[in-house]
Amino acid sequence: MNNSLFLHIRFWEYEFLAPQWLWLLLLVPVLLFFRYFRLERSEGVFKFSKPISQLKSIEFTPIRGLIWAIYSCIGFGLILLIFAMSRPVLPFSNDTDSQYDDGIDIMISMDVSMSMLATDFLPNRLEAAKEVAKEFIDGRTTDRIGFVVFEGEAYTACPPTRNYDYLKQTIDAIQSGQINPGTAIGTGLGTAVARLRTDSLTSKVIILLTDGDSNRGEITPMAAAELAKNKGITLYTIGVGKKGIVKMPINTPFGQIYRETQVNIDEELLEKMAVSTGGEYFRALDKSSLRSIYKIIDEMETRKMVNNTIKREPPYRPHYFLFYGLIFIFFGFVTEQLLLKKNA
Repeated sequence: MNNSLFLHIRFWEYEFLAPQWLWLLLLVPVLLFFRYFRLERSEGVFKFSKPISQLKSIEFTPIRGLIWAIYSCIGFGLILLIFAMSRPVLPFSNDTDSQYDDGIDIMISMDVSMSMLATDFLPNRLEAAKEVAKEFIDGRTTDRIGFVVFEGEAYTACPPTRNYDYLKQTIDAIQSGQINPGTAIGTGLGTAVARLRTDSLTSKVIILLTDGDSNRGEITPMAAAELAKNKGITLYTIGVGKKGIVKMPINTPFGQIYRETQVNIDEELLEKMAVSTGGEYFRALDKSSLRSIYKIIDEMETRKMVNNTIKREPPYRPHYFLFYGLIFIFFGFVTEQLLLKKNA
């Protein structure tokens, strides 16, 4: 039992989730009256060491006051127990706030194909996306965040974790060309969905970032989006890259060269995927806009957590009332038995 248990109970700060039990407060004075009335009507023999002539000089007012004090103590204890039954909550207390620090589960699914080395972002799309993703991670505190990478196939680079330092180190180590080439958007999303297990936190989010069309993978992007929807996952999709012609890296027998290539992102597909899960699609034309998109997602998910907190019932906090209620009742009954005991 922590030290805060001994703080004063500030009744005006509490709300009650089951206020119907408060009607029992009307019975407290009735019970106390009948108990006192029974005490007054009960007979007993008291032994005195003084002559009967001196009995008239005995003042019983302090005894009567003691009786009222005892029953007031018992009555106050009963009131506290009734408050405990009424499910008291402290919606604005510091200890209540800590109960909502559950955070959310977030998977970042990032396209790391060769086209992500295009130089329309400095130094290139991939490095810019990694940098902004790490900034986004630094802005979260209690979330579990994981990282999936995909090209022609996908794998989980880091499962959902709160070890942000390890996660950022993993992101730093990611390079293009480590797996089969291509852009398997459905596989990248499906892998992220699989990592958000059934024991995930209440709110689950996937941020999928790509710069191209889906041209690989055994699962289609919309099928993967449907899986996310069925698991209650919100998907945010980000199309990365300027519109028009950009310099893309091309592997040749003589090494890697950069060639001007027309950018082609299936924005309609990415938007349809996101909207189907209750999320949104964004287009990032430079690092600044990509940073703004992550900030928007951060704010949207923060507001969602606040709204969920409001919808959830605050934690039931009866222990203050139970503790003090039992103390007062115990003290009242023990005092009654010790000081008002009659010798028949």
